[in-house]
Amino acid sequence: MTKADLIEEVSRVVELTRKESEVIVESIFESVVRSLKSGDKVEIRGFGSFRTRERKGRVGRNPKSGEKVDVPPKTIPFFKPSKELRDVVNGGPPPPARPVGQDD
Repeated sequence: MTKADLIEEVSRVVELTRKESEVIVESIFESVVRSLKSGDKVEIRGFGSFRTRERKGRVGRNPKSGEKVDVPPKTIPFFKPSKELRDVVNGGPPPPARPVGQDD
């Protein structure tokens, strides 16, 4: 599924225009990126959580020349699926649907 497919699906399900759905999808993505950039964790119950992980610096090798190269430490985004998502993907029953706007 591409971002365009996701926008179309949101538009169809909530009966909004494509432009309104695009704003919603973009806002969600921007919020996740902004939170990760500031070091926060993003948790979406029943779906999974996004966080960052630190990779240590290391000495790598240029595959073309064989020359050693220093690879600096970096922060990478990481997604951990929820148990419910893993179960559904592995053929289990989908979780019961909750009405939109219902918070636990």
